[in-house]
Formats: sequence, C-alpha cells, structure tokens
Amino acid sequence: MQLLDGKKVSDDIKNEITAEVQKMKEKGEKVPHLAAVIVGNDGASLTYVGSKVKACERVGFESTLVKMPSTTSETELLKKIQQLNEDDNIDGFIVQLPLPDQIDTQKVLMAIDPKKDVDGFHPENFGKMALDMTTFIPATPFGILELLERYGVETKGKHTVVIGRSHIVGRPMSILMGRKGFPGNSTVTLTHSYTKNIAQITTQADIIITALGVPNYLKAEMVKDDAVVIDVGITRVNDDSEKGYRITGDVDFEFVSKKASFITPVPGGVGPMTIAMLLKNTLLAREQKLLRD
Repeated sequence: MQLLDGKKVSDDIKNEITAEVQKMKEKGEKVPHLAAVIVGNDGASLTYVGSKVKACERVGFESTLVKMPSTTSETELLKKIQQLNEDDNIDGFIVQLPLPDQIDTQKVLMAIDPKKDVDGFHPENFGKMALDMTTFIPATPFGILELLERYGVETKGKHTVVIGRSHIVGRPMSILMGRKGFPGNSTVTLTHSYTKNIAQITTQADIIITALGVPNYLKAEMVKDDAVVIDVGITRVNDDSEKGYRITGDVDFEFVSKKASFITPVPGGVGPMTIAMLLKNTLLAREQKLLRD
C-alpha cells in the first residue's frame, strides 16, 4: 500500500508556483492576485479562507480578503462581485460557500466573470471542462487528478466508482475520469443516495473516489484487493482529545488501507491539494489575462 501524500505534493506544487512568480517578478510583470469573499462567521469557512490567504503569501501572490456580515443581502453581495469583476488588479476570486439562507448561491456563481472564476463553478467553465476544452477545473477534482498523475496511478481502462454527485466534487470527477487522456480513459460509475446495492458496485471498482461526508462509510468489505481509494470526505467527529474532535474521512482507513494499493489519508490527502490547485488556477488566470492583453 502506498499513501497518496497530498501534503507533500501540494508543497511541491507551491514550490513550482513560487518559481513561476519569481520569473514574473524578474520580468517586471504584475504577480497574480487572488481575492476571497466570505459572508458571515462560519468557523470552518473562516479557517479555510485563512489558509488560502496564507498560501497566497507563501507563493508570492497578492491576496485580498473581503469579509461581509451574515446579514448581507443578495443585492449587496452581487454588487461586490460586480466590483471584483471590473477590478483589473484582481486576476481571480472565489466566493466561499456555504452562503447564508437569504442569498441564492446559483445566482451568485452565475454573476462571477468566468475568466476570474478560479473555483471553476461557473456553468461556462463547467461546460468547457465537460467538452475537454482548456478551462478552470474545480480545485478538489483538479487536485485528485494531479495526485493520480504524480504517483503514476494507471487509470486507462480501469473501472472508477465515484460516490456522491455534488457539483463541487462528484459530478466533475465522474466527467474527468471518463475523458480522453491521462488521468482519464476509465469507465465511470457515478453512485449516490438512491443507488441500490452500492457495495456490489464498489467491490468491482479499480478506483473509488468517495465524497459523501459520512465518517467511515467505506468499509474494507466494500473494497477489492489492490483498489485505489481516494477519500474526499472531511467530518469533525467528537472525541476525548484536547481539541474535543478529530477529522475523519469517508473511508474506514485502518482496515481499507490493508487492502488498497494506493490510498489518501485524512487529513493530509485531498485537502491540501485543493488549496494548491486554487493557486494553480489563479496563476492560469493571470497567464490568460496576459495573453488577452
């Protein structure tokens, strides 16, 4: 069994991006600038956005954090997005989800300029991804592809089972694993809450990508020997430790890891890759803007 070490690979990617930024500086070019909008005080979201800002500092990007109160109206948020769309200094930006109930998430995602949509959630970018065109791939699926590629995990002709059909991970992952090229060229089964006999399907899988958010859902008896297991789940489970909780994935790691050929740990697997790929998308946005200008 080999661990797919997202922490190590994400560090490698950040070092590569740092070198690119250094070249930009030497040429006297403007460095990439990422903005993040956060509405309200959700603890997990604040932590996540904070780590994105730190990552920007590490690679030499400029970053802007836009904090808005939880009482922000949809109109106010859309106005702020319009300002960011028009701000020539900002190459890419994200709106941290989830948003408060009074705001229509779909409307917000539609309002972001696709050329600055480094999260890859705008329908224009999603459509381009589905058609194999160059675009921003959502950061978590992009990170999974990068892990598979850097560890040389064979995907061609393999049976990939994706558990969960969210727009952020499951659905894009199912499209990407079936595309032509590497990683890709696999036969994909997309499973979800209405799938019957899910264990029957997972035991036939060469690669399992699970993004359910149900702690320890995937048990050893649901996995065949030498399967590749990618765990996107991240749930806080209360325990007796000093913190009062531990971070747990969708996979019953202790037992599944004994059967898998490759597996991602939680934490330290897919999580760090997501932020690294967001930086990569921001670099791409900057490069594309230079080409347009």
